[in-house]
Amino acid sequence: MKPQTGASISNKQDINSQLQKYTLLAVMLGSFLTPFNGSAVNLAIPAIGRELGASAVQLGWVATAFLLASAAFLVPFGRAADLLGRKKVFATGLTLFGLTSLACALSHTIGMLLISRALQGAASAMMFGTGMAMLTSVYPPQQRGRVLGLSVSTTYLGLSLGPVLGGFLSYQLGWRSIFYFTALLALVAAAVALLKVRQEWRGAENEPYDWAGAALYVAGMLLFMYGFSALKTAPQARYSLLVGALLLVLFVRQEVQTPYPVLHMQLLLKNRLFAFSNLAALINYSATFAVSFLLSLYLQVIRGYDSRTAGFILLCQPVMMALLSPYAGRLSDRVAPRLLASLGMGLTAAGLLLFAFLTPATPPVLVMANLVLLGTGFALFSSPNSNAVMGAVERRFYGIASSMLGTMRLTGQAISMAVATLLIDIFIGHARLSATLAKPLLSSLRLAFVIFAATCVLGVLASLARGPGGEQAGRV
Repeated sequence: MKPQTGASISNKQDINSQLQKYTLLAVMLGSFLTPFNGSAVNLAIPAIGRELGASAVQLGWVATAFLLASAAFLVPFGRAADLLGRKKVFATGLTLFGLTSLACALSHTIGMLLISRALQGAASAMMFGTGMAMLTSVYPPQQRGRVLGLSVSTTYLGLSLGPVLGGFLSYQLGWRSIFYFTALLALVAAAVALLKVRQEWRGAENEPYDWAGAALYVAGMLLFMYGFSALKTAPQARYSLLVGALLLVLFVRQEVQTPYPVLHMQLLLKNRLFAFSNLAALINYSATFAVSFLLSLYLQVIRGYDSRTAGFILLCQPVMMALLSPYAGRLSDRVAPRLLASLGMGLTAAGLLLFAFLTPATPPVLVMANLVLLGTGFALFSSPNSNAVMGAVERRFYGIASSMLGTMRLTGQAISMAVATLLIDIFIGHARLSATLAKPLLSSLRLAFVIFAATCVLGVLASLARGPGGEQAGRV
């Protein structure tokens, strides 16, 4: 065997460095897209309602339809990425996300917009289920926390720019301009992934795909989450909830019996670190995602601010997330992730409880200060928790671990929006949003924040229950 020369070793190092750089760039662009789109659309909710004549409950479904589809398809697409190639699925997701963004922009009824948002959510599942797995595949374990921290930081940069740029676009050019902007950005990101990332990753390319398990999972998740979200507004929702739960039970049975499942159940049943880290993520996102939606309504409907001003106020939370997440991720390479994540969730619970005391005269500076507290808590939780999840499994499970964490995130987000929408419907029904409904709307917001704060306290317990362990702990 011919020994390698210094020049050949240096050339391989350069190629690997380029691969790492462009992979990180592509994943960071994908990580920016969906949170930017979601937070920007939240600021445009009142404008969408006015133009399309939508009720408050229908407007809640603008976010919920996206989240339901994302959560339902994440695990099947994560498994598909392990078989077909993570870059291929990731780039396809970016392309479809751009096209469905155009469909959202061209929608002229609330029904068309909701369908387009659901398709956009399915496209985003291809990105959520593969991006983190690509980073974990190309970077060594000792750099995992730092790189995941950068990716998470980009997510929060999207959340930061969403209210500001989204509020500006909606105010100056109309709400449709938000979707045109995200369509352009998605297609640029797809080009980077296809042209610059010159490697493919497969964890199980010779294994068959469990189509029965995938079908049960998608149908079960869609029916169950729809039933939960529409329990108050649709008479058939209770039946949807029951059928969805039954299908998910059948899915678990299918996965235990098949040799090549969509979701390896032993990851949840035998890997304590993996299971409780995912549970902590589910609880955390269930308690926090609807905050920007609720505060957008508070600032624009109750306080009377325009979308630009509301966007600047809401900016405080994601800015803190973006600034602190890289440091929290790097710190989780040296300190037990469960301690950092538990501390972060405790701070988040405190911030949510403080929002339960909002009044029509609460000074904006206090709202901003509390958003800083929430942002700090979330940054301390997210990157360390992601590091714990990805470090708890073997390389062949990176795709499914990434998609499982994404599923917990999106399912939690859907639950959060479902709770917020349910409470708004209880207090104000299907009436259109206006200043005359300020009092019942504020009552629904206060109750939502109390529920979310209590949920976050439970999340602290789940985070601590994962037990001590570093990145190798609990691997299955």
